[in-house]
Amino acid sequence: MAYDYDLFTIGAGPGGVRASRVAASLGARVCVAEAGRLGGTCVNIGCVPKKLMVYASELAHAFEDAAGFGWTAPPATFDWPTFREAKDREIGRLNAVYGRLLHAAGVDLVRGRARIVDAHTVEVDGEDGTTRHTAANLLIATGGHPRRPEIPGHELALVSDDVFSLDTQPRRLLVVGGGYIAVEMACIFAGLGSEVTLVHRGKLPLRGFDVDVRTFLADELRKTGMELHLHTHVECLEPADDGGVCAILPHAETLDVDAALYAIGRVPNTGGLGLDAIGVELGPTGAVLVDARYRTNVENVYALGDVTDRLNLTPVAIEEGIVLAHQLFGDGPPRALDYDNVPTAVFSQPPVATVGLREDQVPNAHVYESEFRPMKHTLGGRDERAYMKVVVDPATDVVKGVHLVGADGPEVIQGFAVALRLGVTKAQLDATVGLHPTAAEELVTMRERRPEDLDRADA
Repeated sequence: MAYDYDLFTIGAGPGGVRASRVAASLGARVCVAEAGRLGGTCVNIGCVPKKLMVYASELAHAFEDAAGFGWTAPPATFDWPTFREAKDREIGRLNAVYGRLLHAAGVDLVRGRARIVDAHTVEVDGEDGTTRHTAANLLIATGGHPRRPEIPGHELALVSDDVFSLDTQPRRLLVVGGGYIAVEMACIFAGLGSEVTLVHRGKLPLRGFDVDVRTFLADELRKTGMELHLHTHVECLEPADDGGVCAILPHAETLDVDAALYAIGRVPNTGGLGLDAIGVELGPTGAVLVDARYRTNVENVYALGDVTDRLNLTPVAIEEGIVLAHQLFGDGPPRALDYDNVPTAVFSQPPVATVGLREDQVPNAHVYESEFRPMKHTLGGRDERAYMKVVVDPATDVVKGVHLVGADGPEVIQGFAVALRLGVTKAQLDATVGLHPTAAEELVTMRERRPEDLDRADA
């Protein structure tokens, strides 16, 4: 049977676009359908605008530190509408870049909401009506969306998608959640001058990260003046008399804020795609279930990225797209993505960066760590410290994990991700000459943890 395309991709986020471009470069006829803005969550309401907000909020600390280095300046003020307009211009530029990349690769773009009719047919409802397209292979790359709370007054809550288009900056902000999005948003708005309260049902934020990292970061967040209400939850939200929101906590405790932001996880975008009609299996969260080659249980239907709810990181989705394109249309040996030692960062203040295993994942681990005041703060006067930890397999001396909390940690961790992939040992770290004066040199000069250091929080 002759099809219109060799590959039809639903979703023009980083993973879908990369898979489509690479497939086209390998000679495939490719079409992409997208109902929203090009670039997906990452470009429009995720990584990119979030990082721009991080930069904006960090400048507040720079102004404060400058006085210790001899600089004088008028008191700094922040204007949310000015920042939002600049951010929107940059996002618009990136949207156009994605369009040009698809066009240059020879990929057709259909604007509208796609629905799968059968394993080789897709209908797209666009501004000009409904169009039908056939393809030998279908790729689902529709990403995810924020989970909304299911409590009384839930309609008063914001989610991360809403934050980037706010008309005004909340003076008092409640953030509910303990994952990386909740922590990042809490730090961003605190840096911009908002009074921030973080409520989390767990004993420490950042579940899944190393416990020492979580404990250290919680202490640093408190230093900034952020209020942390841990091991608790919000029972309901009510309208406040001043036009804001009143959050009701257990024991009748109340918090009056201008806005309540919920960051309690994300849900795969699988609704309305027609997956049930063709029998594509979904997991408990609604994620598309795939095997190691991104195949669903329906032949010729594939999925990758956040819609599979496995390792939800933009670079992972991009690499998955490359692998899948070569798998379907390449001539060389089969390619595969190694999901071990994928680095990740939380752009909190101070930021967290990690690669590899936690201490509790390595039996009888040898642990090397360092806690110190960064040189930058000796004159700046800020009470912020850094923490670094190296986890080593005692049987092989191989470094199994590196965990950082502190300025420039995300930049430093990328290089150590390469080292871990190559099987670096602690002896090799010890034999490496440090670059002085930097914080990163601590990673090659660490001492092993002493027994008196073992008083750790139970999380």
